[in-house]
Parts: sequence; structure tokens; C-alpha cells
Amino acid sequence: MGRLSVRGRARRSSREQDLDRAGRQDGDARDGREDEQVPRLHADHDRARQYGADRRRKRSYFFRRGVPRAAGLCLVALVDGKLAGSIRYWPIVIGEERQPALLLGPLAVDPDYRNLGIGTRLMQESLIRAAALDHRVVLLVGDPGFYERFGFTPAIARGIVMPGESPQRLMCRALVRGGLDGVSGDVQPWRSLRGRRLTQAA
Repeated sequence: MGRLSVRGRARRSSREQDLDRAGRQDGDARDGREDEQVPRLHADHDRARQYGADRRRKRSYFFRRGVPRAAGLCLVALVDGKLAGSIRYWPIVIGEERQPALLLGPLAVDPDYRNLGIGTRLMQESLIRAAALDHRVVLLVGDPGFYERFGFTPAIARGIVMPGESPQRLMCRALVRGGLDGVSGDVQPWRSLRGRRLTQAA
């Protein structure tokens, strides 16, 4: 494999944070020309997993619709300057207390660069950045056998549920000690918080 680099902004400007809290955002870690290829990469990834045209009917897509991506966490992996992988995060809330959290996904790797550790690198780098940005909890829908290695555990054990999604595939991870304490209930769209000022990082 050639030279691998992971790109994305580690910090949000104060303007981005203000826009994020207000429910609108214009700076979501875009990195130039390769960012234009990211949607195609994710579509190819979904087709490879046989999601096909139904991929946007997956329950997790409901929580991304009309929502700004989490700033500083939507990273791309480049190998010798070519897009090889991408990861995205989205803000959500959990339970009646509307605890802020992140929804991870999609994580996609170009078929030409599979089995080279690119997905692992994107996961590790993005989780480090998420913690540095004061996020506390990450959820994802995926294969437990793959994501357990990154510290994810079944969300159902914490009483966290994504309505319409298989409990066996919903995983959670605390980014800080005690990050999941007291967090339980249904996953809800972040847009339900628009117009309110968040009292803790999402």
C-alpha cells in the first residue's frame, strides 16, 4: 500500500459551534475535490452489501435526513492522494432527557483498498477526535463482530433502542468515563432539538 493519510478538521471554529447549536451548519469537514467522491463511495459500499435501492430505507438513514454532519468528524482516507475510505458522524439525541450523542455511519472503504486496515484507521482516528471535541456517546448500527474491537457493546443492555432497528445490531460506546451513565431510551432525531440551546456537547 502507498502512503496513507486521514484528513479532516480536528477542531470546530467558534462560528461552527454556534451554527451547530442553532441547527444550521456550513462547515462540515469538507476536504476539497475528494469530498465530491464520498457520496459515490458510500453508494458503492451499500451496493456491495446488497442494500441496493433500498439502502435509504434503512432506519439509520432516517436520523441523517435533513441533519448537518458532525463537524470535524467526517474524515476521508487517502492512499497516494486517491480516496480510499470515508467515515461520517451525525448528531442524535437519546431518551426523554434528550441526551446528545453521535450516530456513526456510513464507514466505507473502496474495494481496491480492502483488508489494509483503512477502516480500522478511520474508526480509531475519528473516535479520538470525537472525544477531543467533548462528545460523550457514540451509537452505530452494524455487525457486532466487527465493532466490538473498538469498544462498542450492545445498546439494548443499556436500555437504548432505535425504533424499527434490530436490537442485535445497535451498538454503543462511551467516549469518556461514565459517558453512558443514565443514558437510556429511544434514539430520536437531532432536529427535535432545533431552536433549543444544548447544555452539553453533542
